[in-house]
Amino acid sequence: MLRFPRTAAAFAVLLSVAACNASDKAAAPDTVDASAIPDVQIPELSLATLQEVTKELSSDAYEGRAPGTPGEEKTVAYIIKKYTEAGLQPGNNGSWTQDVPLVEITASNATPLTFTGGKTPVTAQYASDYVAFSYRVTPKTEIKDSDVVFVGYGINAPEKGWNDYAGLDVKGKTVVVLVNDPDWQTAEAKGEFNGRAMTYYGRWSYKYEEAARQGAAAVLIVHDTEPAAYGWNVVESSNTGTQYLADSKTGGADQTLANGWIQLPKAKELFASAGQDFDKLREAAKQKGFKPVALTGVKANFGFDNQISKKMSRNVIGVLPGAKRPEEYVLYTGHWDHLGRCTPVAGDDICNGAVDNASGIAGLVTLAQAFKQAGAPDRSIVFLAVTAEESGLLGSKYYAENPVYPLAQTVGGVNMDALNSVGPAKDIVVVGSGKSELDAYVAKLAQMEGRTVKEEPTPEKGFYYRSDHFSFAKLGVPMFNFGSGDELVDGGIEAGKAASEDYEKNRYHAPADEYEAITNWDGMMSDLRLYYAAGRMLAMTEAWPNWNEGDEFRAARDKSRSAAK
Repeated sequence: MLRFPRTAAAFAVLLSVAACNASDKAAAPDTVDASAIPDVQIPELSLATLQEVTKELSSDAYEGRAPGTPGEEKTVAYIIKKYTEAGLQPGNNGSWTQDVPLVEITASNATPLTFTGGKTPVTAQYASDYVAFSYRVTPKTEIKDSDVVFVGYGINAPEKGWNDYAGLDVKGKTVVVLVNDPDWQTAEAKGEFNGRAMTYYGRWSYKYEEAARQGAAAVLIVHDTEPAAYGWNVVESSNTGTQYLADSKTGGADQTLANGWIQLPKAKELFASAGQDFDKLREAAKQKGFKPVALTGVKANFGFDNQISKKMSRNVIGVLPGAKRPEEYVLYTGHWDHLGRCTPVAGDDICNGAVDNASGIAGLVTLAQAFKQAGAPDRSIVFLAVTAEESGLLGSKYYAENPVYPLAQTVGGVNMDALNSVGPAKDIVVVGSGKSELDAYVAKLAQMEGRTVKEEPTPEKGFYYRSDHFSFAKLGVPMFNFGSGDELVDGGIEAGKAASEDYEKNRYHAPADEYEAITNWDGMMSDLRLYYAAGRMLAMTEAWPNWNEGDEFRAARDKSRSAAK
């Protein structure tokens, strides 16, 4: 899974259901009629296959499946072998793989971050007070005498009439932004930005992207634990050391020179030096029409060296052609990579990643077998095993931006990121409830399996934006997630939370995430039934669901639909 740990419900298997329209299907329904969602028969799924593939990929022989290592070579070869045995066809114009160019970049020799020109100089030390890195492939990053501007939450949302950059030229400047959305303290998931339910505008990745679009030299997010949903220790560990970037022809020339975070106390010190009251400006930034505030006279200075190495990784793609509309596609995705060799525990330095995410790849193979044996549905089914999820969703991002099968013809998808190893649950937890017309599918699936649907318990943490499904949502393809909740069939909520917390504490991203530690496979099999049914439903309908009105991805989807017609 991506860098930040999830809550108990969130690191269960994620289901993603997206929809677009094929260019020659302008007459197909644009909305989901719940009564028209087809009933499907779920065949017997192979527990033996699920266990075999999980055991093999999480063995020490694969050295933790890090991209660009001998472990990748073994992993890719094994997935191709199992796809072939399942009866799939090579999914990339006769090839099983899609090259994913990566850049390994490590910042070193970082200087302190200094702010001069105010009442008193302000100095922030690297790692303890601030972190910074670059998305540009350059041997040295230097921010020198850069004007500093506070741009509130750094949001430009035309559909909401909200633009924190309005009337501002930030070229060459360092922008300071707040994390999360303006209404994150709202008790309910209601409001301009869905209240406590974080939108993508609240995520750190969006802040960096928008600052780059505006032409800023650098962007610093003010870290505050509650709205960020994690402490400074997570920010520091995730943004120092080796990082992976997607390689590009421009070497990231369209990005800011530097992206980073700054501790809240240092940000307050900076604003005071500039004669500004941070708390008052933070409060003002919650209101529509907020105007950016220049920290007059203040200049930012910092820099670091970049050690750069280019590597080629691979996504693995298999396809089962559709029987009636093979030019329309349903995706099943999962990431094959893990952390490779990691900090030793009791002499073991291999992070095997049995649950995260050998189980997800095993799920892909198991479902591929089932679809082949049941017979091809109307639409084609694509089984996509992606690389570099742990480095920032890079494999899925690359595919979404360079799709083998056009996104305008991609109907939906199921993303499997760490299958449910704590036992079958009575409930389904929805991540991103109310975002799209796909809620109807979840309701029907829950009814089929006798489960209750529950909303995400911590929507303010933005888990919707932290796994491979998001790479597609970001480009306008509707994606919806759900997975097992904490109310286990055996032991209820108390047992579910205890089992999930035990995994997170003792095995998540650690050498102990091994095959032998999985003692309950019933939850995985129960959820796989749901994921099979979800994909089959999408593959047997003509509907093309959309995001709900007002959702942050609606505009991109509407543009895609308009072009398709």
